[in-house]
Amino acid sequence: MSTPPAERKPLPFVANFAAGAIAGISEILTFYPLGVVKTRMQLETGKSKHGVFGSFKTIVREEGFGRLYRGLLPPLLMEAPKRATKFAANDFWGKRFLALTGEKKMTQNIAIATGCAAGATESFVVVPFELVKIKLQDKTSTFKGPMDVVRQVVKKEGLLGLYAGMEATMWRHFWWNGGYFGCIFQVRSLLPKAETNKARLMNDLIAGTVGGLVGTAINTPFDVVKSRIQGASKVPGVVPKYNWTYPALVTIFREEGPAALYKGFVPKVLRLAPGGGVLLLVVEFTLNVFRQALGPPYI
Repeated sequence: MSTPPAERKPLPFVANFAAGAIAGISEILTFYPLGVVKTRMQLETGKSKHGVFGSFKTIVREEGFGRLYRGLLPPLLMEAPKRATKFAANDFWGKRFLALTGEKKMTQNIAIATGCAAGATESFVVVPFELVKIKLQDKTSTFKGPMDVVRQVVKKEGLLGLYAGMEATMWRHFWWNGGYFGCIFQVRSLLPKAETNKARLMNDLIAGTVGGLVGTAINTPFDVVKSRIQGASKVPGVVPKYNWTYPALVTIFREEGPAALYKGFVPKVLRLAPGGGVLLLVVEFTLNVFRQALGPPYI
């Protein structure tokens, strides 16, 4: 017999961490090529020469199919700690905000604040991996592999060079997570109450997909800036054109127009909308497996 939801004991941290890791790896193996196309489109200054499908065809024709998976290792190594940190931090901050506000149940505002705090926490984990990935995905990249990127960046810029784009990455994750988790809360409240496990998983898929769509719509301009900052080569004595997030947003808007802030949006949303659904679906499924394995009072 299962414990009523209100009395069900929260799963231990390691269960949330493992569920996030499994979900992240599942998502990235499924949708990675879209991330490569997105990065190429964002690094392109001026008017875009190719759309999503044109970019796919150009990459495969000129560089081979394997190029769509170039730079996979860094995000794959990053994905477990990244997604695990995302969901574990969301759980941690959710409990803290509930305690601070005195609320007994999650509200829309707390869900958004929790997501934003979790995103900021997550960003500290991912920056070096993101930088290596961007360097490898660039069409002009001459790096031999992930370790070659690390060696050359550290040699030229020191260890802190691996954290180029830290501020932009923080804002990217801050806004995506706020939109994602805030939407999940709202959409779940609007969907019919799930009476079966299958219906509950379907609700999670729908809520996660909508959350991924909204999060992507909010954070794409910050992602464009992050790609520009991390993709640039630093020249000693020269101030980078793209340095801080909000001034860079103004520069891109002024020089290339508002559409430039949404470069790569289509492949990004094609990945992160269904990807957000897959993430939540796998997380909830995995957590349910842990609950069944541990038994009462977790179920």
